[in-house]
Amino acid sequence: MSRTVFCRKHQKELEGLDFPPMPGARGQDIFENISKQAWEEWQHEQTMLINEKHLSLMDPNTRKYLQAQMQHYFNNEPFDKAEGYVPPEQ
Repeated sequence: MSRTVFCRKHQKELEGLDFPPMPGARGQDIFENISKQAWEEWQHEQTMLINEKHLSLMDPNTRKYLQAQMQHYFNNEPFDKAEGYVPPEQ
């Protein structure tokens, strides 16, 4: 049986992550308060930010920027979105 958490992003009980996604207190906070669904949605948003803004993960400032955007996203606060993204037509 999978574990559930009260997801901070979606404000309801959902399936939790299998393990903390990163080391330290931030990883533990995500593990305890963010659902697997919200984490996967953030991964999608993060990928679009990296691609559309041509970010380099080698740059420490980029990593700080993405961490800040992640916190905004999970706290339901305004966060930067990828400009110029046009979803494919179905």
